[in-house]
Amino acid sequence: MSAADGRLAWTGAVLGAVGLFLLNLVFGPIAIGLGTAALRRGSRRVAGLTSIALGTADLVVLAVLVANSAAHGGIVWHFGS
Repeated sequence: MSAADGRLAWTGAVLGAVGLFLLNLVFGPIAIGLGTAALRRGSRRVAGLTSIALGTADLVVLAVLVANSAAHGGIVWHFGS
């Protein structure tokens, strides 16, 4: 395992965490891909699994937000109160 492999896994985990709040559709799949690549290379198993879990959570959050918005008359995003 090289240092680059470890950074790959942790980068995916960070993107997955950021994706919970911003750009779910972009950061979620990237985090899943980086986590999968890290696991295939055999590096940082915990970070790789964390990256995949957070990327999946990004897509679940997006699906819930879209379903909730669609149930209330359309997709409208509100920030703040």
